[in-house]
Amino acid sequence: MSELNVIKKERTSVINPLVTCQPLGAMYAVMGIYRGMPLVHGSQGCSTFVRYGFSRHYREPADIAVTSLHEDAAVFGGRKNLISGLGNLAQRFKPDVMGVVTTCSSEIIGDDVGGFIKTAKQEIIKKMGEEAANKIKIVQINTPSFVEHQYKGYDNAIKAIVNTLAEPKDEENGKLNIVPGIVNPGDIREVKHMLSLMGVEGILLTDTSDPFDSPLRPSVAEKTPYYQKGGTTLAEIQDCANSLGTISLANYASSAPASLEKKYNMPSKVSEAPIGIKNTDSFIRTVKKFTGNDVTEEILDERGIVIDAMADVASRYLFGRTVAIYGDPSITVGMARFITELGMIPKVVCTGAKNDYFIDDLKKVAKESDEDIDALSGQDLRALDVYLKENPVDLLIGHSDGRLMAKDLGIPLYRVGYPVYDRVGYQRRPIIGYNGALNLVDGITNTIIDKYYEPQDWKLQQ
Repeated sequence: MSELNVIKKERTSVINPLVTCQPLGAMYAVMGIYRGMPLVHGSQGCSTFVRYGFSRHYREPADIAVTSLHEDAAVFGGRKNLISGLGNLAQRFKPDVMGVVTTCSSEIIGDDVGGFIKTAKQEIIKKMGEEAANKIKIVQINTPSFVEHQYKGYDNAIKAIVNTLAEPKDEENGKLNIVPGIVNPGDIREVKHMLSLMGVEGILLTDTSDPFDSPLRPSVAEKTPYYQKGGTTLAEIQDCANSLGTISLANYASSAPASLEKKYNMPSKVSEAPIGIKNTDSFIRTVKKFTGNDVTEEILDERGIVIDAMADVASRYLFGRTVAIYGDPSITVGMARFITELGMIPKVVCTGAKNDYFIDDLKKVAKESDEDIDALSGQDLRALDVYLKENPVDLLIGHSDGRLMAKDLGIPLYRVGYPVYDRVGYQRRPIIGYNGALNLVDGITNTIIDKYYEPQDWKLQQ
């Protein structure tokens, strides 16, 4: 009987990390709000590194403000910086939502962020007037950088956003809340596409599709102040308390659904990322269960196209090939299950986050696949590199940070997740849903063909 073998970390140091600190996830979440502005309460580097990473991956500018704490703040605190920062943003950008994201420095020195925000609100009222000031909502998001990772920061941010902004009413709105996780614009658009085919209106908590992949239309763009098109509106977030239910598509983003369920008696489900056939089927069934809407012929046709594509190529080029997967704890599990659906073997799955869902879900995949799977949980790329030198595989699936390892080992790399900065267009290409599965079938197969078959080989046509 197949089983999951969890390989324990043998050292305390981290070499080539697979995760970064919490604030990145919180900044990502706030940027998915229409006229939303993250304000990082920390040093300049806390925002600069994230802006740089977002711009490399999404090829879009990332507007992230920072309170610029310096050495004196370590002694006297960052009260002045935060209050003046909130006031400047309110006056110059007039955002609908400001998300105050804490960092290791502001958390360690013990800044009373909640108290500072209350003082800042009074200052903003004096400068802008009560009516204008009250239109601006401020959300406190605690993300201490010295613990956990960006996935926890994202989870904290979504929970803080809904707890601060959600407003219950007497009647349900007939909508469905979706917590997508840290995914690409193409993935969020695919989620919205599937919901639309079922006649379901969703509230994305939050929607980063247009903010990170916006159309270049200077003639219609909002210029003073400038905001990217799209994102979840403040009114939609306020209305999320009245939805039919909440579905999280990431195993690390469970806090907001649980909070909405507890406060408003709203059903929720934390599901596996809808990657591949089985996981997408499960997502569609959950949508049907929560809304009562039928599965349409268009969705079944999209599913059938993927099945046809799998039948075309899986047995010829993919069956029995071994794969190593690394990255996001939710995406890696979804990819592992889809790899088994293609007849391939997920030899090892590695994530930098320590996540119980990751282990539990992989155990299910191992049982279903009838193949042993090695799991590296809370580990890094160095651990995966050492493993692969002793246990080589046919294919690597993960983001661009593993490109040099792949080159050194001579293993082809199919790029998935965040960040991808040595190729273009991946942020627009979904891996979620049936259309995403079709992209994966084609991309994985072409990567295998490019490495293991000669272009002139007549057997490719057999």
